[in-house]
Amino acid sequence: MSGSKTFLRRGGRTIVYILLGIWALAQIFPLYWMFAFSLKSNEEIFGSNPIGLPRNWLWSNYEDVIANAHMPTYLLNSIIVTAFTIAIVVIFGLMATYALTRMIWRGREVTRSYFMLGLAIPIHAALLPVFLMLRDFKLLNTHLALILPYSAFSISMGILIFIGFIASVPHELEEAACIDGCSVYGIFFRVVLPLMKPAIAVVAIFTFIQSWNELLFASTYATDWHFRTLTVGVMEMTGQYRTEWGPIGAGMSIATIPTLLLYFVLSEKVQKSLFRSPGKTHKEVPAK
Repeated sequence: MSGSKTFLRRGGRTIVYILLGIWALAQIFPLYWMFAFSLKSNEEIFGSNPIGLPRNWLWSNYEDVIANAHMPTYLLNSIIVTAFTIAIVVIFGLMATYALTRMIWRGREVTRSYFMLGLAIPIHAALLPVFLMLRDFKLLNTHLALILPYSAFSISMGILIFIGFIASVPHELEEAACIDGCSVYGIFFRVVLPLMKPAIAVVAIFTFIQSWNELLFASTYATDWHFRTLTVGVMEMTGQYRTEWGPIGAGMSIATIPTLLLYFVLSEKVQKSLFRSPGKTHKEVPAK
């Protein structure tokens, strides 16, 4: 009887491993296809070899992308916009979360609902209203034309994630810090902030992906090439009568590298955040 149970357990484990292997291949295949696609000519891409490895490895596709005079500017613009967006979302999102969850003040629940309402508004539904506001404030064709909308539409998700994490921080830690003489700012920066590092990693990745890959706002609010981002630069590589798809694949591969690097750097904290068990929470006590 015990032998049959062991056999069933091993068989079930093998099935699970097979399913996980299939899932891993399904996730890795798009990266493989994009890399192989970036080293092919149009004849291979649309001919008899759309999926396999290139017969002729055309590294010149990457040279064409790098040789593009505007591509370094597009890459720098993407880095600037994404970095400032992440900083704004993390800093203001954390502070807003602490005020919404740990402090007692009139209108707190209404303000929280107002922030959560931002999750119900599709980012591209506000394309025209945001354009008009940016035009009136003379912000079109600037980095702020992208940083401000990206931050505004990302902060609601950031607060939602932070609220879930801050609930696992015991109130006793803050009470002990208060007894030791810490102010509200001291408690936030010395006690709460270090415990929120896994949440910061999660919010940073979500914000990075949304800002780095966004196209519609970038192509509408930054028409001057000095402020265009990498996604717009890749889109501009298409021709009117003929398009070389190999260099476009090379551009997409280059644009994907920072996303992979960010995930590898923060993956440990993200995994910790997934298995972190919430601590015991208490009701807020109004400050005297």
